[in-house]
Amino acid sequence: MRMLLITVRLPPDATLAQAMRRLELPEEDVDTDYGLVLIDPDQGLYGLRVSESAAHRVAPEAGGGPYSDPRIEPYGPSG
Repeated sequence: MRMLLITVRLPPDATLAQAMRRLELPEEDVDTDYGLVLIDPDQGLYGLRVSESAAHRVAPEAGGGPYSDPRIEPYGPSG
């Protein structure tokens, strides 16, 4: 399943469960291992990794995205 990133504005010290309830997202649409990532505490802005279908469904309400989530790999020769 392809995952994308969205941003959402939540109260201070928000939890992943609160974000999922606010956006009406079932657990199968959320990367719970990624969790809820605080991006800007002054604005209450958090990042959330969700399924592609969920991202397009909730992004306008959430506040931003969807954004791609490319795989990050080392650059140059290994070893």
